[in-house]
Amino acid sequence: MPEKYDTSGAAPRIPRTIWVLTSAAFIIALGYGFIAPILPQFTASFGVSLAAAGAVVSVFAAARLIGAPGAGILVDKLGSRPVYIAGLLIVAVSTFLVAFAQAYWHVFALRFIAGFGSTMFTLSAQALIVRAAPPTIRGRASAVYASAFLLGNIVGPIIGALLASLGFRIPFAVYGIGVGIAALTVWVFTSTPRGRAALPPKLPPMRFADAITLPTYQSLLTSGFANGWANFGARVAVLPLFAASVFANGAAASGLALTAFAIGTAVTLQFSGRLADQIGRKPLIIAGLAATTVFTGSLGLATSLWSLLLMSVLAGVGGGLMNPAQQATLADTVGNERSGGKALSAFQMTMDAGQICAPLVVGTLAELYGFGVAFASCGAVTLLALIVWLLRGQETRTPDKETA
Repeated sequence: MPEKYDTSGAAPRIPRTIWVLTSAAFIIALGYGFIAPILPQFTASFGVSLAAAGAVVSVFAAARLIGAPGAGILVDKLGSRPVYIAGLLIVAVSTFLVAFAQAYWHVFALRFIAGFGSTMFTLSAQALIVRAAPPTIRGRASAVYASAFLLGNIVGPIIGALLASLGFRIPFAVYGIGVGIAALTVWVFTSTPRGRAALPPKLPPMRFADAITLPTYQSLLTSGFANGWANFGARVAVLPLFAASVFANGAAASGLALTAFAIGTAVTLQFSGRLADQIGRKPLIIAGLAATTVFTGSLGLATSLWSLLLMSVLAGVGGGLMNPAQQATLADTVGNERSGGKALSAFQMTMDAGQICAPLVVGTLAELYGFGVAFASCGAVTLLALIVWLLRGQETRTPDKETA
């Protein structure tokens, strides 16, 4: 049953635990922005093929997908905080060591290890937010956390470009140190038993077998997959190819389009979390899926740079509407009184699966039938999720206080 709560009176403040996680999220995303643009080039410098260079990016996502079930079990067994810190330390050490790699397989293996650490801290961060955030501000708390990641992703590549002038290895060392600092920050400022997140769960962990029977959780898995497919996989991997083939200055056009998407999302996050807390989760998810269906699905029809930028902004709005409401719905489903590592890991896996599969499928469609059909397929995936939410999804925000 979704957790019920009282919406009367002033909204509670965002707990300190979530602000600490938000700060760490910014450092993590900032550092990832340091290495993302140069990782394929650094890997190619070992004399391997372009496919092998790209595989270093894919293996990180694959490790996240493979490691998610184990991370969910660890969260239920050990608790969110130790798994979060351990995940950060794994990423910090493995990324720092990339700076000293002497062969291609060194980089490949270290990024694979980092993927496991990434899924550990991502999943446990979700679990910590679920436990720490009061029900009445779950949407706002999720939006704050997402904004930090987005801001880091925007600023990171700019700083990374400056660091790259010092050589390919320096950004990896700096990122590793930065993630280590983030781990230390979380360890120090969440060590005192303050707030819900530090209290032991009152109820047994939520089993995936129980979660999957809930229509709303089933809807969350479909929208999570669609979000990973359209907003993370296809947009990042295929949009630059489309810009390069259609517009005169493809590199600049793709960069502007990705920035436009980020701006649309960033602006929307400033109010979408509050709306999810005030009017409900389901309307925001439906609106986000509808916007993504229309605007991401029609990106391949853009004939000018301005139309591409406009559709990218509006597609970003769709992601900004959807994400906090999804996270709040997931938190409502699990509740503050129990751990939900397995349910959270399954949701994360659907997003990762969409992110991994989309570049392969959409890229193939673009090569065979053109970019119009390729991006339309993204609209088809999100439309399917929209239909599932309209027919099966239930509102989890309820006005009455739970009596448990």
